[in-house]
Amino acid sequence: MKDIFDALEKGQNEFLESLHDATAWGPSERFTALQAQATELSNLGELMGRGLSKHLTRISDDHKSRWQATVAEYGKAVKAMGGAQEAGSLYQAWEEYWQDAAQRTVLTMDVLRKRGDNFMDHEEAGCPPVLIYDYEVVLDGADLPRPSCYMLLKIIPPADLPCRDPKPFKRPYIIIDPRAGHGAGIGGFKPDSQVGVALHDGHPVYFVAFKRMPEKGQTLADVTHAEAAFVRKVMELHPEAPNPVVTGNCQGGWATLLLAAMNPDLTGPIILNGAPVSTWSGRVGENPMRYNAGVLGGTWNAMYYSDLGHGIFDGADIVQNFEMLNPARNYFGKYYDLYSKVDTEPKRFLEFERWWGGYFLLNEAEMKWIVEQLFVGNRLSKNEAQLETGRNVDIKHIRAPIIVFASYGDNITPPQQALNWIIDTYTDEREIAIRGQRIIYMIHEQVGHLGIFVSSKIAKKEHTEVTSTLKTIEALAPGLYEMTIDDYEGPLLEREFTVSFHERKMEDLAKIDDGRDDEIPFAAVARASEQQAEFYDVCVRPFVQAFVTEQSADLRRKSHPLRMQRALFSSLNPALGWLPGIAERARNERSPASAGNPFVELEKVNAALIEQSMDLFRDLRDTAYENLFYSIWGTPYMRWFGRSKQPGRTLKRKDELRSLPPVQAALMHIEEGGFCEAVIRMLILLADSRGNVRRDRLERSARVLTQDEPFKSLTADERSFILQEQTMIVEFAPEQALETLPKLLKTQQERELAAKVVRFVPGAIDEMTPHTLETLQQFHEVLGLPPVSDDILDDPLAVTDVSVEPGKEDTRAAQEEAASNAPAKTPAKRTAPVKAASAAAVPSKSSPRKPATRKAPARKTAVSRKPRSTAKKPQESAE
Repeated sequence: MKDIFDALEKGQNEFLESLHDATAWGPSERFTALQAQATELSNLGELMGRGLSKHLTRISDDHKSRWQATVAEYGKAVKAMGGAQEAGSLYQAWEEYWQDAAQRTVLTMDVLRKRGDNFMDHEEAGCPPVLIYDYEVVLDGADLPRPSCYMLLKIIPPADLPCRDPKPFKRPYIIIDPRAGHGAGIGGFKPDSQVGVALHDGHPVYFVAFKRMPEKGQTLADVTHAEAAFVRKVMELHPEAPNPVVTGNCQGGWATLLLAAMNPDLTGPIILNGAPVSTWSGRVGENPMRYNAGVLGGTWNAMYYSDLGHGIFDGADIVQNFEMLNPARNYFGKYYDLYSKVDTEPKRFLEFERWWGGYFLLNEAEMKWIVEQLFVGNRLSKNEAQLETGRNVDIKHIRAPIIVFASYGDNITPPQQALNWIIDTYTDEREIAIRGQRIIYMIHEQVGHLGIFVSSKIAKKEHTEVTSTLKTIEALAPGLYEMTIDDYEGPLLEREFTVSFHERKMEDLAKIDDGRDDEIPFAAVARASEQQAEFYDVCVRPFVQAFVTEQSADLRRKSHPLRMQRALFSSLNPALGWLPGIAERARNERSPASAGNPFVELEKVNAALIEQSMDLFRDLRDTAYENLFYSIWGTPYMRWFGRSKQPGRTLKRKDELRSLPPVQAALMHIEEGGFCEAVIRMLILLADSRGNVRRDRLERSARVLTQDEPFKSLTADERSFILQEQTMIVEFAPEQALETLPKLLKTQQERELAAKVVRFVPGAIDEMTPHTLETLQQFHEVLGLPPVSDDILDDPLAVTDVSVEPGKEDTRAAQEEAASNAPAKTPAKRTAPVKAASAAAVPSKSSPRKPATRKAPARKTAVSRKPRSTAKKPQESAE
């Protein structure tokens, strides 16, 4: 105690001394502090004013145009009613309308009864996946060493659809659906959905589903371990195919990121559809869902509702939040659509409601991790998320191509949340390339959140295109790209696309957002959420848990409003016993109103007014939410309060990246390689010289690297390794990379062919930039070739007829056999015995490595899975 009192003495405590000393804060320091606070307040006022202006402008423009359209339609209905009055048919139209309306009312009620029955049957069956395809359970997560409620399903191609026969060398697809209150199956909800598109092309398709009730003690770490086991099982079932594509929808997207980051050797390309990763991001004046934690409460909410569920969080609460995002659609619009189109709408309505009304449960530990680590803490993009103690989830560990699909029409996961993690994770686009990663993103203008992975006409095009361009994507040099789909033609099975790949920089991604200053208040929310959760855990939770039993928790779930509205409007309700008979009679006597009935038109006008009024309420509510959020959390004090949660991950400088072991290994072998390494190195040097690559040049480059020998015989792992290695060499030693080209191309024949291949990619000389032509001239000078003077417009490698030695008809098989027969710890020679029809021989893929300087482990990553690379049909791509 003496030490404490001593510390409080005036002479031994600097803080107390500063309080007593009037000169401790001089006028200049005080003025600087006040000036900084004034600047922060000014910035806050500008931000809130900008958001309020956007809200009010959008409300004004949208509702004004809708009101004008409604008034015009109302005028038409009144005019039609006057015309019917003059013609003497108004009463007949009235009778016709009311007969039609009464029948539609009965039929609508009967559809809602069927929805209730479907809900009860679905709940009784344990809420199985809503896939329209037959499937078989391949692996049950409950049987794994770390049990979970997840399952691996194999989709059985339907006999009545024109699917191609599955091929053993075709790359498998694994689809992970979101577990966010709903059940699994939305990715295979329709024939032309993600599952259908892959099945049409002959790919094996697997689906990661989950049961309604989680296993006891299940955590997100257990789920990730289960998903990794599923991927290994698929690889085991398809040893001849490349690593599987893993597609994650919505929250299944960040689950896919966790899987790929914790197991970088397992997956092929990963596709993230509308996945919220940078959850603080968004535009001011838009995206109101991100403000929920700051207005309604943070992590303690998840803990409290889990306690009310006796350790189980009810997914119906999440679904209810989703419905409140768009109350006009969820509480009126979809029911009016059913009522107005009751002769054609019931099937679609019931199919969707079967998925939407399947409410799944999560353990408290799972829900707390999701809220605390992602939606409130935003820790994944900051490299602070931990699935298990001491194991940070680092996105940089992912080696497979990452394809991100986002949309401006998505009000749940806007493009900023789907893409800003790239800016937060990497120093710049060059670090992406140095680490050997390929990140490709697509942004659509209109498709909504569900439309991204439910089969809308817009999303179908993107899904089909992704399944047909993966080989091109894997042949791209590491870096950041935007992929756009310009046009397509032909039926789904034989569809051909016009695709553009555009190299992008971090500045291009930053333009998608309107600045990042609006994210600073979320740091204060994150800190307050931690403190609230701690207070709740210590001071409130014991009392809540003391009053909750398993029976009371089950009663709460059963009496949830979303479940009650379906259960009460089902055949279990004796008050609806009359409905099936009356509905059958209405169907038999159905007499729709004639087209142009003025009362039907008036009904549509009134429905539009109701829906618009509910939309106006939503827009005003969102405006109030945003202003309340920034009024509380955007003040100078709150910015100071959240300062410890503001910093992101510490990004490496370029000179620090040079010390990475893969970079050092690549530079050590700058003089080693053969034809493949030389051509790829020159293409990368060429791309660096021109800064940007046109679509036609990317297409020609991809064609050479995937369809021409000797590149065609490379495995995906080998191609990726060479691309990454040569990218690092060019990045950190560009001059030596150019000077050592003759050591890779030892013969005059190889040098001439390599120069022709590299000149073929940029196209005609007239279309080249001065830097491109200058770089080509440097290649010729270093290789001892004549100056560039003519165009190379035909692929120099495509005109050669490839033949192989007897018994080695498949180059890949010959290569694997040679590798398997190589002595232990000796680098295998990557030579392919190919001969051209002309006098010039097609060069081998690589010249022998030097055993004295090349260590086997450094090369092992290129052919790390030899047993999975067996004979493949050359006429059809595995992609």
